[in-house]
Amino acid sequence: MPEARITELPSILAGLSQAEQAIFARIFHVAATTGELAAPEEMHPWIVKFFGSVEAVARQRIVKVTNLVTMEGALFNELRANRPLETEGREEVRRAVMESMGDPFCRPEAGTPADLFGRLRGAACVTASNVAKYDGFHGLVIFAAHDPLRIEREAVRDYFTTARRWAEAARAQDPAARFYFFLWNCLWKSGASIVHGHAQMTVGKEMHYARIEGLRRAACGYGERVYGEASPHYYFEDLYRAHDMLDLAWEREGVRGFAYLAPIKEKEVILLAEEEGPSLYDEVYRILDGYRRLGVESFNVALIRPPLGKAEGDWEGFPAMVRIVDRGDPNNKTADFGGMELYAASVISSDPFRVAKMYR
Repeated sequence: MPEARITELPSILAGLSQAEQAIFARIFHVAATTGELAAPEEMHPWIVKFFGSVEAVARQRIVKVTNLVTMEGALFNELRANRPLETEGREEVRRAVMESMGDPFCRPEAGTPADLFGRLRGAACVTASNVAKYDGFHGLVIFAAHDPLRIEREAVRDYFTTARRWAEAARAQDPAARFYFFLWNCLWKSGASIVHGHAQMTVGKEMHYARIEGLRRAACGYGERVYGEASPHYYFEDLYRAHDMLDLAWEREGVRGFAYLAPIKEKEVILLAEEEGPSLYDEVYRILDGYRRLGVESFNVALIRPPLGKAEGDWEGFPAMVRIVDRGDPNNKTADFGGMELYAASVISSDPFRVAKMYR
């Protein structure tokens, strides 16, 4: 069987049963178009060098995927999506990592502040308070390993568990602090301002962060419209099914994952679990280990979960959710987020079918 490609998604969907197509159509809208151009002969050598042939750019098939529930969208161009996944790292990053040795995170007790409830220590990390906060409780998990690309299974577990302990400590200090969020930015392309390996965590009050609350409301609305019950459970079940029927999904030890069809950026993977815990953390490690083998050196990881304790709104059935995305070559001065990503839809170069094949 030929390898499935994202630019062939309309024909792939046509091969599904009517019941499967109905589930898919409740969540996603897919449209295809062709872009055409006429290149002057003077451009032909340049086009052949970078795109293989003039014919490859003369007619370009583009597929637009829109999540109708969350209104996330992605544009896939076969000229971009048919390129092979990257497989090699870059020496410039290794040099930058070595040259940054000795930064404040290498001596966190002296180089970083502590939270008022003190520092928490794990086997592979220690917590600190963020100097420039974007919420009342905003901390850091500073990795013992300086190299942010030294990613080990037990260490990844420790980062998550230590961060969760920090969130519980913050909540003990202020019981109204319920809305926990964990984020891990690796290298400057992802938004990290310090090379030394670290993650961040916040605990907010009154309401979850806007996009997370928006996701809950969209999921509840889907449940009410389709199943007559305003629970987010139904959306996440159907979201997984929509990917599974296309062989874009997998399940391991209670954790379900898929290569997302409307990614925010390259190679995005979403993981779902009933509860936050070791199985979910191990799957995060597995995705990042795969990224590393593809040469990915800058990425974002976000843990999105229900509040710690009771809060307003229907959170019953909202899973522990991790989103992981490749942020591109750290040495490329061109930002991967432009006006399209900020205000319209994401332009994607990677193919979810190829990403899923690797992890399945």
